[in-house]
Amino acid sequence: MDVDPARTVRDVHDVVLAARRGDVEPARLLAALAALRSVREQLGEWEPELIAVARTGGLSWAALAPALGVASRQAAERRFLRLQPSATGERTGEARVDAERDRRAGDRAVADWARRNSAVLRQVAGQVSALTGLDTAARDTADRVGSALGDDDVATLLPHLAALRGQLSPEHAGLSARLDAISDQAEQLRQEAVGNRRTRNT
Repeated sequence: MDVDPARTVRDVHDVVLAARRGDVEPARLLAALAALRSVREQLGEWEPELIAVARTGGLSWAALAPALGVASRQAAERRFLRLQPSATGERTGEARVDAERDRRAGDRAVADWARRNSAVLRQVAGQVSALTGLDTAARDTADRVGSALGDDDVATLLPHLAALRGQLSPEHAGLSARLDAISDQAEQLRQEAVGNRRTRNT
């Protein structure tokens, strides 16, 4: 059950005033400290939630920065990433910031490469969408490839092409090899982009 932050703050404030007068029992001090920790944890959960809603609603990082008490859009985004709960509970805030920036650097590198090689990727995607004799799972994936062919950004093809790699039968070995080469190229680009980003920041 969530605590009532307003009431908790009032109660803690009463204890603070009593402490300043030298008129507070140790048990009351301990209770106030425990209550303060609870409300701090709850407020800490609210901040990233509100930031996420603000971003979804169209507010820019630059607009959020003053409200978060930071000086730049980069600092606002960094604060949000540091506050985000870790999926494993193991990463520190700084590690999550680095991981997110690594991911974005990799995504940019792969997307740039895909756009430079759009003709090749669209050709492969056309071959995939025309395949026959696929099982249900592979057919569904091939249909998603076909749908993504209509997108303006050719990079949207990549995750669907990668998903199809393990779904093709041996009779499609040639196409499987092309999909393997595309996925391997994308992974190499991601690793190089992460390495370059980290080198620039050392």
